[in-house]
Amino acid sequence: MIHPLCNISAECVCDALFYLFAAMAIGASLSVVAAKNIVRMAVSLLVALLGVAGLYLSLNAEFLSAVQLVVYAGGTLVLIIFGVMLTNNSTYQLYKPRRIEVVVGTGLAIMLAVVLVSAITRSDFQDRPIGADEANPVFHLGRALLGDFLIPFELISVLLLAVMIGAAYLAKARKRESEGGK
Repeated sequence: MIHPLCNISAECVCDALFYLFAAMAIGASLSVVAAKNIVRMAVSLLVALLGVAGLYLSLNAEFLSAVQLVVYAGGTLVLIIFGVMLTNNSTYQLYKPRRIEVVVGTGLAIMLAVVLVSAITRSDFQDRPIGADEANPVFHLGRALLGDFLIPFELISVLLLAVMIGAAYLAKARKRESEGGK
């Protein structure tokens, strides 16, 4: 379908959004690695996770996009920020990696890039039609999580809550000890 005002097809807009989200994820990921401030790293990680969620959305994987936003951008990033704030004396402290960390990290990144590029170029990607039973996989996943696996699902959420409370308590106790020892 072509938009009557600007003469742009929907496929062209989808492609442009895909490349925009990909550039957003790549740029923010590089910023996570290059940043020296831990708070800027966390904000860059948030932008990278939002870019990946946008990629999922542009690929018609709405459930993965929602999980990416809720679990990673929402939950995990908040835990990282709280962990930094509870354990660090200064959020403005700069991170200075040692030379060996830079060398090992760069080597691992290059090896991973070579493996990924090799796997992608050797793969035979084919489009396949979605069958009627695969048309709404989220429905089946929701029914399983809130039906057969409701008890384990709720037990894990209670366990995660207990871990969060315990981590906050331990961090507060350590902070009290360090302030009392000065």
